Amino acid sequence: MPTITAARYGKDNIRLLKTDRDPKTGVHTVTETIVCVLLEGDIESSYTRADNSVVVATDSMKNTVFILAKQNPVNPPELFAATVGSHFISKYAHIHVANVSIVTKRWVRMEVDGKPHPHSFVKEGEEKRNVVARVSRREGIALNSGLSDLTVLKSTGSAFHGFVRDEFTTLPETWDRIMSTDVDASWDWSVFPNLKAVQTAAPKFDRAHAAARNITLKWFAEDNSASVQATMYKMSDDILKAVPEVSKVYYSLPNNHYFELNLSWHKGIKNTGKDAEVYVPQSNPNGLIKVEVARDGPSSKL
Repeated sequence: MPTITAARYGKDNIRLLKTDRDPKTGVHTVTETIVCVLLEGDIESSYTRADNSVVVATDSMKNTVFILAKQNPVNPPELFAATVGSHFISKYAHIHVANVSIVTKRWVRMEVDGKPHPHSFVKEGEEKRNVVARVSRREGIALNSGLSDLTVLKSTGSAFHGFVRDEFTTLPETWDRIMSTDVDASWDWSVFPNLKAVQTAAPKFDRAHAAARNITLKWFAEDNSASVQATMYKMSDDILKAVPEVSKVYYSLPNNHYFELNLSWHKGIKNTGKDAEVYVPQSNPNGLIKVEVARDGPSSKL
């Protein structure tokens, strides 16, 4: 008889917005998130014998997330993810692992007449803050934090030359080009033994996110980049230095191309090389560069 080797189930796309109101100042803070909960445990019989007695309804999971959001802080999201996951493994004896992912949208306080408004906000692009938690009875709480959809561009300070050239190569070398990407970065924390340890570490999560974001932007802007690979390694190295509790950093950076446009066919207009001013954005295909950088790990065997 076929054997189930892995199974999990749950509720995805649980959307919620929480407003925190300071009664003394009248200042509001809003947090909009999308939560996914996937449970693992002694649930095989629900697949093999149609036994629903081991199934926590996914609708109940949705309700639980809303109630926990009312009863607990949703910031930092690492803490909320650990809180949600810990609830499920403590509430249900047959559930051994809760996987919780949280995507937080970036709402920034609006400025009106040069002053921050107490209850109005602006959504800054598509940038998101991400957290993935694996809360396990046996293995503790593993957290991965990150950011995604942070689109950046610089109009100089990027080169690409010295790469392999053979009979398949048409790409010219360049010593100056537009560089653009959609940043997807994340970092693993050292495993936490329990929810209390996550609660104790809570102040570090926002600081780490701010540091990783600032490091990413600073290296992107200031590095005289020889390649996306070279720049993303410098970003990873600095995050590991800035946040000692982080064990590994991940980057995935698509290379959003903007190609020079040859306009010499019209009255000899110069628009290439040092004369380039008009470029053509490309949708696809695009380069995609990824890296994982661990803290003082064994030598790579790639």
